[in-house]
Amino acid sequence: MKKFKYRLDTVLTYKTQVLDNLKTEHAVILQNVNRKQEEIHGLHRDLQGYEDEFNRTKAEGASISNYMLLDMCIGRMEQIIDEEKERLKELQRQENEKKQEVITAKVDTSRFEKLKDRKILEYQKEVAKADEAFIEEFVSNTSLRIRHQHRGS
Repeated sequence: MKKFKYRLDTVLTYKTQVLDNLKTEHAVILQNVNRKQEEIHGLHRDLQGYEDEFNRTKAEGASISNYMLLDMCIGRMEQIIDEEKERLKELQRQENEKKQEVITAKVDTSRFEKLKDRKILEYQKEVAKADEAFIEEFVSNTSLRIRHQHRGS
């Protein structure tokens, strides 16, 4: 019997490549999300430092210009954090969209894989039937030859 050949192998290969590419893209976006979260945590630490400095300055007493400078730094840091949080939301939106694309591609790819598995099972059943038929024919022919030999002797 001829060797198993899956007719849609090139499609399955293509779908698998698309899935792998989407997974890679998703990983990159997820890495960007994680970096942005770390960056925001760092900005919060910086903000806390400014607030601590403001409280220290307030307790020790300082000029109004020092208060205003620290207040401006705190205000600017809060503004930067808000901007970075918006960028984080956008990255998370992109990550979610890419994740949905990965899921869709995985479902699509798994359909072709399951179809291939079914075709392999069908092929194996056909091979088993062909082998069984060959064995039956071989045994039948051997039995006939043995009978002819016994009659002839």
